Amino acid sequence: MPDTKIDTKIDTQFDFKANVRKALANSQLRSNLKFAMGSMTAKRKAIFSDAEAFEALRAQGSAIRRRALLQLPELLERLEKKCTENGIRVHWADTTDEANRIVLQIIQDHHATRLVKGKSMVSEEMHLNHFLADHGIESLETDLGEFIIQLDGETPSHIIVPAIHKNRQEIARTFHEKIPGAPYTEAVEELNAIARKTLRRKFCEGEVGLSGVNMAVAETGTLCLVENEGNGRMCTTVPPVHIAVMGLEKVVEKLSDVPPLLRLLTGSATGQIITTYVNMITSPRKPGEKDGPREIHLILLDNGRSKILSDEQLRQTLQCIRCGTCLNHCPVYTRIGGHAYGFVYPGPIGEILTPQMEGLDKTGAIPTASTLCNACEEVCPVKIPIPDLIRRLRNESYDPEGSVRGHGFKRTLAEAAAWKAWALVNRHRGLNALATKLAAVFGPVLPRIGPLGAWTHGRTRPVFAGKSLHDRVKEEGIKNA
Repeated sequence: MPDTKIDTKIDTQFDFKANVRKALANSQLRSNLKFAMGSMTAKRKAIFSDAEAFEALRAQGSAIRRRALLQLPELLERLEKKCTENGIRVHWADTTDEANRIVLQIIQDHHATRLVKGKSMVSEEMHLNHFLADHGIESLETDLGEFIIQLDGETPSHIIVPAIHKNRQEIARTFHEKIPGAPYTEAVEELNAIARKTLRRKFCEGEVGLSGVNMAVAETGTLCLVENEGNGRMCTTVPPVHIAVMGLEKVVEKLSDVPPLLRLLTGSATGQIITTYVNMITSPRKPGEKDGPREIHLILLDNGRSKILSDEQLRQTLQCIRCGTCLNHCPVYTRIGGHAYGFVYPGPIGEILTPQMEGLDKTGAIPTASTLCNACEEVCPVKIPIPDLIRRLRNESYDPEGSVRGHGFKRTLAEAAAWKAWALVNRHRGLNALATKLAAVFGPVLPRIGPLGAWTHGRTRPVFAGKSLHDRVKEEGIKNA
């Protein structure tokens, strides 16, 4: 069967307002999202039908993640030591560029040109596929959703369901146009068969396999991967070399920490008690074993995580287990989809993670994509206070002395002067009285001009009282007013 045609060019221009307008104008996109989100939220609700038990499980999951973050440097050292003892080679990468170079070096050391990939958000952070393509390496996504969007030259629209923005007809056209010899069919079983036939040959041809890591256990040096399609297991066992890429924060202390987090992850992500495949990888193939890779490499990526860890409040961002349920319940994400956010992580988790990784000056518009309705916090399986962190980042956008990279980028001289004037007026009684009278006269006019006019397009204009409370009290003859 001829090779599939994969377009590796992706538009990296970011204009959030333009992206939102484009998404809102796409009625098919909104219809697709509405259908998919309804199904996913219903499955999650059914699996966590006992509210009291779910809250207890959330508290346990949150405690596990907070405990791990409090001792993260020590746990990472223990993980490295244990993995090394098990025969897993551990590599450290401060940046995505460094991580990409490590992956490339491993591939080149084995004179390989074909890589098969399981689902990995960290590899998306690295833009690994495009980096490898530039160096003559074929990197094929084998998760069905990732495979679909790779054929279309797109990035994932969702953390768990990469092709959630597409319907059956769109996928049918993609397969027919991009996979040579594939007939046009809208039957789900036939579409799955086409993908299976294409990918099965690629698994056999793959010289190196790459995966993400859902959790790494410091106690045993075990890498835990969950999936439903079996592609992750194929990527980690069929090729002779397995590369696992992992964010620093994914480590947990003990093997006993895994079951409650798995229960929260799978229930929140896909509405399952447990996924079809749970892979616990502790070592390469041992003498006498019939399958498994002969080499395993673990790449631990920082990419700004150490900076996030150093802030006591923002550290809570790193509790995330990448279940995607905050996306499914967000009234903004469910209307615009993931591509509008312009970066790897969309939705509420992206609103707090992306600005810390990329800098507020580049991504400061993203934290504004929230109604602060608290839905994301209410459903988060590890109790991340996402709305509080969004407010923190919004404040940092104006704070010249903030701690997040790119802080204060929205602050202007005009705004600084306005706030100083406000403080002056409220410190002096006479100026306050004068300002109150002027507001009564000119208030009805002001919201129609400039930024205030834009603010009132979607809000009721404030109505200023004709008289202040002090004036009204005096008119009533009340003393000491």
